[in-house]
Amino acid sequence: MMITERIKAMLEACESGHPVFPPSVLFNEGWLLRIVLDWFALHGGDRYPLSPRPGARWFSEPWLPSAFLPRYRGDRLAEAHSHADGVLGHFAIGDPGTAGLTLQPEATQFVVLEAKLFARLSAGVKNAPYFDQAARTVACIAEVLRRARRSPEAMDDLALLILAPQARIDDGVFVWDAAPEAILRKVRRRVEDYAGERDAWFHDWFEPTWRRTEIRCLSWEEIIEMIVFHRPEAGQIIDSFYGRCLHYNRARARAVFPGRRSGSAGDRNEAASIHRLSNLGTSEEKSEVSKRVPVQGDEEGNPQASQQQPSVGKEEEVENRLRLVPTGFFERGPAGRGDP
Repeated sequence: MMITERIKAMLEACESGHPVFPPSVLFNEGWLLRIVLDWFALHGGDRYPLSPRPGARWFSEPWLPSAFLPRYRGDRLAEAHSHADGVLGHFAIGDPGTAGLTLQPEATQFVVLEAKLFARLSAGVKNAPYFDQAARTVACIAEVLRRARRSPEAMDDLALLILAPQARIDDGVFVWDAAPEAILRKVRRRVEDYAGERDAWFHDWFEPTWRRTEIRCLSWEEIIEMIVFHRPEAGQIIDSFYGRCLHYNRARARAVFPGRRSGSAGDRNEAASIHRLSNLGTSEEKSEVSKRVPVQGDEEGNPQASQQQPSVGKEEEVENRLRLVPTGFFERGPAGRGDP
């Protein structure tokens, strides 16, 4: 008996209606991301955000090094390596058991991918509750570059991409966490906790990386629509898989998002203003405009309690919007902000 054959049979049982484990073990954002990345690696051209450049590869669930690893046993400021849903670019994976990532010396592409269905970006770490997933990921990108001694300016493609249902993106679920100025503030505060010890890293590596890194959301619907355009049969299969992912993760979404909290029109308008930061044309524009955009919230850049939050009722809308016309794909240019 081949183990892989039995694994295949168990996975196929998820579609037959007689599963031997919860179908969400298969139908989830992790496997959806792997399927999409595999397709673009085999078929995609270099003008799509998920297309590997020549000599590049993708990998699922790597561990990214942090600039804030323990300095000594019991370090009260430290954090562990950061887990990413996926990466795309020129890198090597060391021990497969640890999935540790290192950038290649002549790398030109490094894209970190976070895949979501109904969940938000994760909150902060134990020793820094304000240091959320978006800020932590951009800081890890800077540390990956530092360890490889690879200047951010030498990278053609440097990005953090958040893949999620269109309805969740339209709800503004990721606007606050992914706002470039909020990320800058959170990392600056993290560095200040070290009383000067990480100042050089912040100025020499993080700030140049932050200016160069593209931070944007892509919807699963527009990605699938693009695949349908080029390969209708493959796109329809992936579309069907996406529908099952939405279906089998509904119960978990209801438990996490029990209802909507009220928010003022001013909160929503301001969130939209911050969201436009992620669509600026150049890193210089990002830096300049971010100085002029007021951000209400606490000192970590988190929104006030009155911020409107998405309701769980959106999952029905999500499942009904599987085939939106793609609007987020663009011709690749120099790294940095690009028009959506």
